[in-house]
Amino acid sequence: MRDVEARVLDAIDDADTVNLLAEAVRIPSVTGTDAESDLQHRFARLLTEADMDVDVWKLDLDDLRARDGFPGTEAPRAEGYGVVGTTSGEGPPALILQGHADVVPTGDLAKWAGSDPFAARVTGDTLHGRGACDMKAGVAVNLAVVRALHRSGVRLARPLAVHCVVSEEDGGLGAFATLARGHTGEAAVITEPTGGAVITANAGALTFRLELAGRAAHGATRYEGVSAIEVFWPVFQAIRRLEAERNRNLPVIFDGNRMPYPIEVGTVRAGDWASSVPDLLVAEGRMGVRLDEDPAEAREAFEEAVLDAADPWLRANPPVVTWPGGQFASGRLPAGHPLTAEVSSVVAAVRGAAPPETAAPYGSDLRLYNGGGIPSLHYGPGDVAFAHAPREQVELAEVREVTRALVLLTLRRCGAL
Repeated sequence: MRDVEARVLDAIDDADTVNLLAEAVRIPSVTGTDAESDLQHRFARLLTEADMDVDVWKLDLDDLRARDGFPGTEAPRAEGYGVVGTTSGEGPPALILQGHADVVPTGDLAKWAGSDPFAARVTGDTLHGRGACDMKAGVAVNLAVVRALHRSGVRLARPLAVHCVVSEEDGGLGAFATLARGHTGEAAVITEPTGGAVITANAGALTFRLELAGRAAHGATRYEGVSAIEVFWPVFQAIRRLEAERNRNLPVIFDGNRMPYPIEVGTVRAGDWASSVPDLLVAEGRMGVRLDEDPAEAREAFEEAVLDAADPWLRANPPVVTWPGGQFASGRLPAGHPLTAEVSSVVAAVRGAAPPETAAPYGSDLRLYNGGGIPSLHYGPGDVAFAHAPREQVELAEVREVTRALVLLTLRRCGAL
């Protein structure tokens, strides 16, 4: 196998991988947009060129919404496509490499260097752009692995699959659809950014919506009304108390992360006239789900905290809590699963040192794959601190390193003919 491994490693074309990444970043595949579909079709063509058997299908959105376990969505969506490439061979894939095509919106364009988030600008050994880190670098790595195999002429003894999914950012619809399609495997590596670590567990995240009533009045006689903005303050304090309570006695796997289960209010809207007392406030945010916690229990804890906020007006006019949008349960690879050691071994072979094992405070597709009977973990290029940020970037040295590690993992799990 050493000769075979050297042969495939030598077939990696790092410049080609950077070009793949840059091309992907330049397609503005914000969740739910037409460009997301465009990028999926681009990935399908690349997998076909690598001589993989490619399944491309249009998602049946109505059917998926009606299925048990539907993960929810937030972005408006008219269509979506699934893309899975599989090498030839008998039996289920010995390994799946998975990544998502969608990215979050750009935010204020003025905060981006050059004011173009999709320029795929390279400075030194760093590529900048929306999605560069989260997670088009990971998808580029997955493609680089199969392209290196194709160039080398090495055939795998057991199948390798590459899953390209949509809608990860707002719940995981694409992964849910891929599993519902019947695509399975013995193990999966999701190439989300991990900063050199191996992530074997994720907290979950639930999107909530709060509606708080006030009483309208003219701003000149505000004492006749009740401001929904003021009413919100004790609710916000109750949320902060709940957050502190839920982040005590943390699992060892979160060592170094002082708040793996944050609760954050992301948007607040109130009032419709400058000189009126606002009679409605709507706040939306995300609630962290603890490892192995039933999301229903998390929702119940949040609703109790909000409804118990100590305020006479709130007791007479209870807030309305609903749960729209993405609903990420937590997930984890079973402790001691051999996949962890297998990935650590190939990382150590490339880097010279074994990676740390840790958990992440955000939701991801990991819980869907593990919940679907496919042992899964995260290992991929990039630092999550740059994800969703106007300075989003990825170090190309990490792209090169992860590509080599996953080539070795593929050969060792799938074998060669």
